[in-house]
Amino acid sequence: MTSTAPRPRAIGDRQVGPGRPVYITGEIGINHNGDLENAYRLIDAAAEAGCDAVKFQKRTPEICTPRDQWDLERDTPWGRMTYLDYRHRVEFGEPEYRAIDAYCRKTGIDWFASPWDVPSVEFLEAFAPPAHKVASACLTDDELLRALRATGRTVILSTGMSTPQQIRHAVEVLGSENIVLCHATSTYPAKHEELNLRMIHTLQAEYPNVPIGYSGHEVGLQTTLAAVALGACFVERHITLDRAMWGSDQAASVEVPGLQRLVRDIRIVERALGDGVKRVYEGELAPMRKLRRVPGAVAEAEARAADADREPVTA
Repeated sequence: MTSTAPRPRAIGDRQVGPGRPVYITGEIGINHNGDLENAYRLIDAAAEAGCDAVKFQKRTPEICTPRDQWDLERDTPWGRMTYLDYRHRVEFGEPEYRAIDAYCRKTGIDWFASPWDVPSVEFLEAFAPPAHKVASACLTDDELLRALRATGRTVILSTGMSTPQQIRHAVEVLGSENIVLCHATSTYPAKHEELNLRMIHTLQAEYPNVPIGYSGHEVGLQTTLAAVALGACFVERHITLDRAMWGSDQAASVEVPGLQRLVRDIRIVERALGDGVKRVYEGELAPMRKLRRVPGAVAEAEARAADADREPVTA
């Protein structure tokens, strides 16, 4: 009998897919606010909670910021500045990423990032990341997808703000052989009634050879646990030191104590899911003897068959 389960994907030394432990990523994104010490604290929090990886975002501001917004001024924690200057202020460069790479190696946790443009793919490739991530906002960027496919690494594709047709096209551009597809709703924070977690089953049916994950932006932990119960084998949640910190993603992020509970509860849920094969557990035998008054016809037939098997064979 041929299994229909999708082939697992490699993220570093981990295999991700059905039947494997859920791969848990704490997305730091730009919640570090351009401060390397904040990044270190978030890496520590993710490692201590038991996450498999942390994820950042990498942009070339001149490419990713629309030209008509470069000179628009805004108030920031660092004073009033143009939007382009702000994008540079929260963007890490090579020295910071070399420090992050060394820190993650020392801490024993993987890291990768969502590149938002082709030069950022080339930048990240210098660090030999275990995977690349496509942000939902970049799902329609064929040039970026082709550059990511050319790396040969596993690509994790989020599907927020996208139609089924757009998702199918992105999968065709990336190729389905080396991707993980994540259901997502791209509002920050996302309303519970818009999470549509049954899309996990829809994606499993539409892409039977692709492992399906979940990238959540909601408030709370219950719905992410539900995604795991529905079969998500990869989970990503934004993490923060304080949801009240300045920044567009902070309010949709999980604080450190919540992250610890989330990882703990995902591991409990995946153990509780089991393998779907009904069996009588050893711990049930004593309650069965105490509580089951009538053994039943099946039990009697099984007992007779067992007795017959034990009878000696005579010549």
